[in-house]
Amino acid sequence: MKKILFVITLSLLGLVAARAQETYFTIDEVPDLVKCLPAPPDTVGTDFDHDILRYMWGKRMRLDAERAAEADRDAIWDLDTLAAIFSEPFGLEISAEKTPEIYKVFVNGISTIAIARVRPKAHFHRLRPFEYFQEHLLTVWEEESLRGEGSYPSGHTIRGWAAALILTEINPAAANALFARGWRYGENRVIVGAHWQSDVDASRPAASIGYSFLQTSPAYRAQMEKAKKEFRKLTGCCKH
Repeated sequence: MKKILFVITLSLLGLVAARAQETYFTIDEVPDLVKCLPAPPDTVGTDFDHDILRYMWGKRMRLDAERAAEADRDAIWDLDTLAAIFSEPFGLEISAEKTPEIYKVFVNGISTIAIARVRPKAHFHRLRPFEYFQEHLLTVWEEESLRGEGSYPSGHTIRGWAAALILTEINPAAANALFARGWRYGENRVIVGAHWQSDVDASRPAASIGYSFLQTSPAYRAQMEKAKKEFRKLTGCCKH
């Protein structure tokens, strides 16, 4: 019951964040990932064999209580939760109250990058591993929302990798910790059984494509400068 209430609370917070977020480009303006990414592996061949082996690896990793708990938390589809997760490697709390300029570029930047997932999910409409094997997710609470939705690419992984990219631009000294956490964030989607490894592998370059395109937005560039200024003021860090 406590877990259910926790998830409901975070979901409500996510709705608040969703109402506040904006994007720097529309879905029609961002790169079309159907034309950028290769098709996911078919259900035969060595690439799919690797996906199956990694699915089995993920199930073994669930036996690690600490990693399982991390994967469970990472599954929460909420930008405030994502901000809290990446605050630790970033070295500063990311929130609308404490760091409004950083929070704004974080939320709006990630939201922009992540909308590119919509086209390939609909186009390829790949079956998720837990559906393929007719097994439960580690995160049983998200099964209903994921069932029937395309598995390729991984929206969570795109957002996690985008978080690392954007925050490294603000605090380059934290790059190692941020990208390590971003990598693990994607792996955790394999551990819970929501995504194939190839979904995750394609999602990191997908996020990088979106991040590169984001640099062409004057509004993003202006907000990023405000975020950097706020970071320097709060940390006393020299200009970079």
